[in-house]
Amino acid sequence: MERRTWSPREKDVQHDWYIVDAEGKTLGRLATVIASTLRGKNKPTFAPHMDMGDYVVVINADKIAVTGNKETEKLYSRHSGYPGGLTQVTLRDMRKQHPERIIKYAVKGMLPKNALGEDQLRKLKVYVGTSHPHEAQQPKELAV
Repeated sequence: MERRTWSPREKDVQHDWYIVDAEGKTLGRLATVIASTLRGKNKPTFAPHMDMGDYVVVINADKIAVTGNKETEKLYSRHSGYPGGLTQVTLRDMRKQHPERIIKYAVKGMLPKNALGEDQLRKLKVYVGTSHPHEAQQPKELAV
């Protein structure tokens, strides 16, 4: 009896759309569910070398909850490449200026650090309010 390992093909992949309301949800717990959905780990046909994941739309990104003192102590850093070019922003300031980036950065850290991870991150759509332009895709509610 010959057994062969099944590997999915590009034509076998189906990308669904999901929607998540981030209001009152804890940042890290929400990000892990979103990252595994973007990777496709919730599917029985998951293959780590392919983009098997689904699209995820996050609404109410500005109402995400964090625990402990993260609001004032968590720092987001970036560097311009020039001497003295380090810029650090607290989570509180990031929430005021770009609240959608909080979720995007948390999920990005949980995805692969290669071209596949970049493709998977592009399927994450984050919005501040309750309205979003993806009603035509009829997204389903993602259980968190």
